[in-house]
Amino acid sequence: MSKVKWGILGTANVARWGMIPGMKKANNCELYAIAGRSAEKAKAFQEQYGFEKAYGSYDELLADENVQAVYIPLPNDIHLKWVKAALKAGKHVLCEKPMAMNAAESREMYQTAKECGKFLMEAYAYLHSPYVEALCEDIKSGIIGEVNYIDTAFVTQGYKEDFRLHKEFGGGAMYDLGCYCTTMILTLAKAMEEAKNAEGMDGLEPTLVKACAEFTDLDVDFLTAGLIRLKNGVRASFNVGMNLGENSNSRYDRLFIHGTKGSIRSDVEYNQEGNVSYKIFTQDGVIEKSVFVPHNYCMEVEQLGRCILNGEKPHVTPEFSIKNAELIDKLLKEMGY
Repeated sequence: MSKVKWGILGTANVARWGMIPGMKKANNCELYAIAGRSAEKAKAFQEQYGFEKAYGSYDELLADENVQAVYIPLPNDIHLKWVKAALKAGKHVLCEKPMAMNAAESREMYQTAKECGKFLMEAYAYLHSPYVEALCEDIKSGIIGEVNYIDTAFVTQGYKEDFRLHKEFGGGAMYDLGCYCTTMILTLAKAMEEAKNAEGMDGLEPTLVKACAEFTDLDVDFLTAGLIRLKNGVRASFNVGMNLGENSNSRYDRLFIHGTKGSIRSDVEYNQEGNVSYKIFTQDGVIEKSVFVPHNYCMEVEQLGRCILNGEKPHVTPEFSIKNAELIDKLLKEMGY
């Protein structure tokens, strides 16, 4: 099988625990180059994970003609700069979520990708999960009728010294965690649209957006709640937070999908792997479902690899990413970020 030579811009923790293990499992990926803010950091990653090349600057990696695609896990505020630089250097790009600080940045990145003739995909690894696919298929089957309400939450802890606690880097719960909830809401609502054979994103246009937040002394939201109504009639609520504590990895996740004929309930964590289950409640009783989920980051990098090698359409499309960025813009404005 042909393989894509990948480079990683940055030595972020998400690359360490998420993307690099996923790349090692991917059957169409070659773990080729790593770049850090210093040669020492890059060299340490090279020695630990087996990269062929290590560079002490991002520009050096982008100048390597052997690199075909790059993964960008840098702080949110510099995604625009390095996504555009990578595209203009002739690389396909997978950029960690949230890819853009606002919808205008998202449009600018995708326009650059179009002009350069390269693939650009926002990295929501969990959206590649068979669990999410199963939820969408259940919605499209009509087993719970038409979806009229979605509720979800993602609350974590352990943020002591982290760029996500700083506003100048695009920190806060909405950017870091809320983007999971908004993409889940839009994905499930889109499944309902597809069940009605509706095309495009028109039904996902928000007609009501409300949000409020508790802010830290550094002016980032620490606990955020939102209320959304979409043009297709779906209403949704969400809660996100970074406030469970500082000294462990405890977290709280929930998902509830209500329809005209039944509902789906699940406490599966975002990005969970292995055997995951959820329940469908109907007038005829309760159906328990179990789905096996491989490594989400592996599936994500393999999918973009197939786009590059075989011309497959990116799973997370430009239209979807822009629609989500527009929704986040409205939520941030409402909560006074």
